[in-house]
Amino acid sequence: MRILDENTDKSLENITLYLTLSEAMELRGSLNELIENPKNNHTHINDENYQKELTVCIYSTEDLNGFNTRSIDLILNNK
Repeated sequence: MRILDENTDKSLENITLYLTLSEAMELRGSLNELIENPKNNHTHINDENYQKELTVCIYSTEDLNGFNTRSIDLILNNK
């Protein structure tokens, strides 16, 4: 697991997510899609006002195609 704070460009060790029921259901559906189609490699979950966004990625260190340089560095070096 890798967690990136995009505002500070820093790797985080732990976070807490507070989701509404509909947001949790959207996350569950998005995760099911990613598991069934891992080549899509990421999904976005937004709050109802599109003010906050959670991006979830599935990765394999054997295939990092589609990830930008910063993401690859985070995945491989965890920083």
